[in-house]
Amino acid sequence: MLGVRREGLQPRAGVHAMQGDRVGAAAMNWTETTRADPDARAIADRHYNRQKVGAKQFVPPGRCLVLRMRGALWITSWPFAEFVHHAWPGAWVCSAFRNESSGMLSSHLIIDAIAATRATWPDPLEHGMITFVDADEVKRKRDPGRCFLRAGFENTGWTKGGLVALQMPAARLKYIPPREPLRTQLRLAVW
Repeated sequence: MLGVRREGLQPRAGVHAMQGDRVGAAAMNWTETTRADPDARAIADRHYNRQKVGAKQFVPPGRCLVLRMRGALWITSWPFAEFVHHAWPGAWVCSAFRNESSGMLSSHLIIDAIAATRATWPDPLEHGMITFVDADEVKRKRDPGRCFLRAGFENTGWTKGGLVALQMPAARLKYIPPREPLRTQLRLAVW
């Protein structure tokens, strides 16, 4: 495993991507889009946490970064305080990640999405980034959220509702350099 200890951070699976190996040096694959993008919505509709399948918007209230590529979707939410109902306020939330057929490892896509998040909001929040995994809804694996663990997240417990809570601390986020996502080009009607 590649890795160097920096400021007390332990090398772990996935850290190679944060240190410039393969993912950090590769071209950005994510394209920034909107919370109502119909192509992204189609993928969101197949995610197990989708509240209202078919609704035009698929992102929780608050600030957001929606990223998509062929066969994959990522949503970073930065909820307003009045909408935080978990024990990790002051954290960005990966509110949805789905890799259906991108042809890339999910752990690499996660690192790239975090790099795009850091390009949007350069300074990590106090509690870093959190995501919640319903172990009953994902493919059976040794570790629910395994792709997040391989990308450098840590298991930090469970929510009151029984979801696995995975967190990447702010100190570790700082080692993922910001990288701008691709931008969609507006299609203008000419008449």
